[in-house]
Amino acid sequence: MIKPIKTAVFPVAGLGTRFLPITKTGPKEMLPIVDKPLIQYVVEEAFAAGIEQIVIVTNTNKYAIEDYFDRHSEYERRLEQQGKLAELEMVRNIIPSYASVVYIRQSIPAGLGDAVLRAKQVVGQEPFAVLLADDIIDSPPQGCLQKMVEIYEQTGSSVIAVEQVPPENTDQYGIVSINEKNQIFGIVEKPKPAVAPSHLGVVGRYILTPRIFTLLEQITAGVGGEVQLTDAIAELLKEETIMACPFKGKRYDCGSKLGFLEATIAYALRRPDLGPALRERLLRLLLEEEMLGSSSKG
Repeated sequence: MIKPIKTAVFPVAGLGTRFLPITKTGPKEMLPIVDKPLIQYVVEEAFAAGIEQIVIVTNTNKYAIEDYFDRHSEYERRLEQQGKLAELEMVRNIIPSYASVVYIRQSIPAGLGDAVLRAKQVVGQEPFAVLLADDIIDSPPQGCLQKMVEIYEQTGSSVIAVEQVPPENTDQYGIVSINEKNQIFGIVEKPKPAVAPSHLGVVGRYILTPRIFTLLEQITAGVGGEVQLTDAIAELLKEETIMACPFKGKRYDCGSKLGFLEATIAYALRRPDLGPALRERLLRLLLEEEMLGSSSKG
């Protein structure tokens, strides 16, 4: 019998150095895409896929994440007194009533593999999902994780989301090789373009069997002196089938400034309360920039 996927792990213990100086005091995962933090978009994808428990692996500087997902009775009371019922429902429903949130501390930044391993005691011997808050995946009408869950339910195998990446960027991803059935037969962490086995890059969604925990405990530090989840997956491949999940839609790499800005603009443009005015202002701004550039050249 195939066990259902009910738990998702969110490793958010990284330092966020690419967004300094703001990440000196605030988590990168709490940066807003319009009016919701990065992590909420990914948490919503998890709940839409049937997840009932999220495990957030954090560090000492990320209390803002815990505060955000907690209830704030005084704040809710004031909204209710002011008659702001729509806003009240919004803040009450950040986490569904049926769901639970568990926080685990990764005291020393030791890589994604180590962060996932921190969740072992909560996950136990159950299959689970891993979602990276850096990656917002817009994949209508079916979310990326939901599609992965369906593949898992059909095969009972671990599943990894992948997409074609620019050939020159293979050294920024785990790169997989797959067969015609989308079964993975090889995975390597951040290979140089000249030696990359393919251009299929692993993105921030995984469904893993609990065997991964034992393998994470056994492997040594890899690229960057950190415990790499990719290295443990490579060992898992020797024992189990792992499926690739190419997805349709758009991935926003919000771990980069450019990707974060692109996501912010894209999500704002599709909102009826912001989109029309923002589109007009963006066109005006581009025109002004073009005119300034032309005048400076003259």
